[in-house]
Amino acid sequence: MGIDKAIGESDDKRLKTKYNNAIFVIRRALSLYSIEEVAFSFNGGKDSTVLLHLLRAGYFLHKKELSSSNGGLSSFPVRTIYFESPSAFTEINAFTYDAAQTYGIQLDIIRQDFKSGLEALLKANPIRAIFLGVRIGDPTAVGQEQFSPSSPGWPPFMRVNPILDWSYRDVWAFLLTCKVKYCTLYDQGYTSIGSIHDTVPNALLSVNDTSSKEKFKPAYLLSDGRLERAGRVKKNASVKNDVGSDSQKHEVLLASVIAVGDEILSGTVEDQLGLSLCKKLTSVGWSVQQTSVLRNDVDSVSEEVDRQRSICDMGVIYGGVGPLHSDVTLAGVAKAFGVRLAPDEEFEEYLRHLISEQCTGDRNEMAQLPEGITELLHHEKLSVPLIKCRNVIVLAATNTEELEKEWECLTELTKLGGSTSLMESKRLMTSLTDVEVAEPLSKLGLEFPDIYLGCYRKSRQGPIIITLKGKGELLVELERQLQGPPLEWLLCTGPQDTERKQPERIGYTYKETAAVDGNVAF
Repeated sequence: MGIDKAIGESDDKRLKTKYNNAIFVIRRALSLYSIEEVAFSFNGGKDSTVLLHLLRAGYFLHKKELSSSNGGLSSFPVRTIYFESPSAFTEINAFTYDAAQTYGIQLDIIRQDFKSGLEALLKANPIRAIFLGVRIGDPTAVGQEQFSPSSPGWPPFMRVNPILDWSYRDVWAFLLTCKVKYCTLYDQGYTSIGSIHDTVPNALLSVNDTSSKEKFKPAYLLSDGRLERAGRVKKNASVKNDVGSDSQKHEVLLASVIAVGDEILSGTVEDQLGLSLCKKLTSVGWSVQQTSVLRNDVDSVSEEVDRQRSICDMGVIYGGVGPLHSDVTLAGVAKAFGVRLAPDEEFEEYLRHLISEQCTGDRNEMAQLPEGITELLHHEKLSVPLIKCRNVIVLAATNTEELEKEWECLTELTKLGGSTSLMESKRLMTSLTDVEVAEPLSKLGLEFPDIYLGCYRKSRQGPIIITLKGKGELLVELERQLQGPPLEWLLCTGPQDTERKQPERIGYTYKETAAVDGNVAF
């Protein structure tokens, strides 16, 4: 058959792999179900057109194996369903009917909505499985496998998805390699076709022309498959516990920092990223509740992420990201949320631009992300986007320089510093002993529960440095109380002072100085 021959003669190894896998799924389905028990949902789009020809090739190979015949395929006996809609493009309708005539397809035309039409169709026919042109990245693809039972509330049938892991590039590689017809809209700049009400040509394919009529390049010239749906109306759903959401704008936000790496636990590598992240989060008004270091184990990552995501507004995790066997972070995050790792077409396009020919093969592990919960945070300064899974941020930084860049982009994209104006940090110090300071600070802690009171020494003989962090109005009230006895406060103007000399006593007199190195001292 022409399709199988065209793929066999192609030099595109990736396309061959995708084709062979899809044919395997099709032949498997044809072995499990009789020809009367299967159907194909055809809508005239590019993905559906690819599946049409894959089904023809798969049926031919299946029939050839059973009969040992080398004859051609004169007809296509798989029941083909077409849901005709008044909001469909006339070009889509025309192409669908033309394809049916060209390839000997008997169309079952349904003019009801998809669910009602399926219920009527399955009630009248013994259909048990339906081939669908669903790809990862489609809104309906979440949670689906190559063989997936229909969703609860729908009529029972098996959804068969032979091209689930195909990308935009794969689709056009197939159509152009096999030289098959497709809807003419794709030559007019349309890259993803819905209804006439929500679809326009992709502006990225616009051609600068002196004529008054705007012109577009064909869809297969879109170099970045991530932007396939740029011509479709987008709806953004809000996510509970999302980073930087307005509902949390006036709360003290809680964060956790998680590192993954056996090298850190063994002392082979000194972890500098955790310390830096704690400083950065604190500087923008977040309260870091916990830091943890985990070994390279999926279950360990899953348990810690699951625990932290439920008690903190945001978790930041780093380490264990990449193609190595020890890179288990994304698998652990997926397990924590109860989803699978699945190929992400958009992320794969980034990797393809970054590592080119290395981004090939049946299963590109680096392009698999937690399905249905992943948002890619794009920034022009990053070659690969940041990964956000609900309220968990996955960083790929391996050193402080990379962290600086990712942090800068992250704060711009998620508005992590949105609460900065509500939080203030101040420091003071005293030469009194721990015992003398303990009781007054305990009372202050009870009176001001929303103020964080921290104490530390830089040396055993040095003064106690007390850090205060909270909302401005609360700090003002605390400052008023600190103007008198019982403590003898000492002026603190910056971390360098404690190392240089013992500060002078100022008795009970309250003084305020300007910020030094970002620290307001009094």
